[in-house]
Amino acid sequence: MDNGEIRADSLERGGEVITMTERTREISADEVCVLVPTLDEAATIGDVIDGFYEQGYANVVIVDGNSDDDTREIASDRGAQVLVQSGDGKGQAVREALEYVDVPYVLMVDGDGTYDPADADRMLEPLSRGYEHVIGNRFADMDDDAMRALNGFGNRLINRSFRFIHGADYDDILSGYRAFTTDSFERLSLDSDGFTIETELAVECVKHGVDTAVVPVSYSARPEESETNLHPVKDGGTIIFALYSLAKTNNPLFYFGSLGVSGIVSGGFVAAYVLWRWIQYGAGHEILALVSAAAILLGVQLLMFGVLSDMLVTLHREQRRRLEQITRETNGRDRDGE
Repeated sequence: MDNGEIRADSLERGGEVITMTERTREISADEVCVLVPTLDEAATIGDVIDGFYEQGYANVVIVDGNSDDDTREIASDRGAQVLVQSGDGKGQAVREALEYVDVPYVLMVDGDGTYDPADADRMLEPLSRGYEHVIGNRFADMDDDAMRALNGFGNRLINRSFRFIHGADYDDILSGYRAFTTDSFERLSLDSDGFTIETELAVECVKHGVDTAVVPVSYSARPEESETNLHPVKDGGTIIFALYSLAKTNNPLFYFGSLGVSGIVSGGFVAAYVLWRWIQYGAGHEILALVSAAAILLGVQLLMFGVLSDMLVTLHREQRRRLEQITRETNGRDRDGE
């Protein structure tokens, strides 16, 4: 790919296939850091590192969560840079590792051997077109035994919930294969420590208007000697809760509106019960009547607060887009004047 080449091609953005004609620039392997968060991945980490070396990516950084096996030793013997995270959880590991990255592009991948290093160029290609974040869609080319039925159901449920709550379709928000610019990562407000880091990344991309692409990647089953650190029910519930709680700042109308509607509906049921008891038996329930009135009033207030918050968020996004447009135009004039 030549520097400054104009390319026209099809690419998937949030589930929608679009045709793009944009100026591209060549991304050198020296500009890419392959970031691999690990925890007890001794059975696979050597092959993962070797796979990226074979693709020409020599800058491999392992950020390890204090593994009990030989993960760090194997990675070091393979020539990778090894960091030991100071805290716990994948999210904390990624945030800490980015403080040491001094190149403009990051290719983040799990160390369990399920992702194919041969897809690295495909993952990075959208960044050369101006995209800032890329998600590898595992469902595009997944081995039959790569994901259990319960995990597959949970993944699809989470993706649909994300699409409904946050209004974007990224196909596979839980994918561990990501490519992004360090500049875009610094704009995100991330505080997740565990496996919800992928969910938070997706939500923050929507919230901050990060230009995100989705590309198909291969996804294989874990080797038999490699054990997963995921707990489908526990971690799935945590991710669903994170999707809902993150709507507080990204889609406040949904967040506060759902709480408000719940309050109005529950108060209405209590009020209907009080009215039925009074009509049927002539018995009054003053306390329940007060509870129903309070619930309905609180629900209405939350609904109104959600509408106002949504207006503020919309205004903030519009102002941010205008500032970014002014910045791009100013930078363009500066380049033309050089």
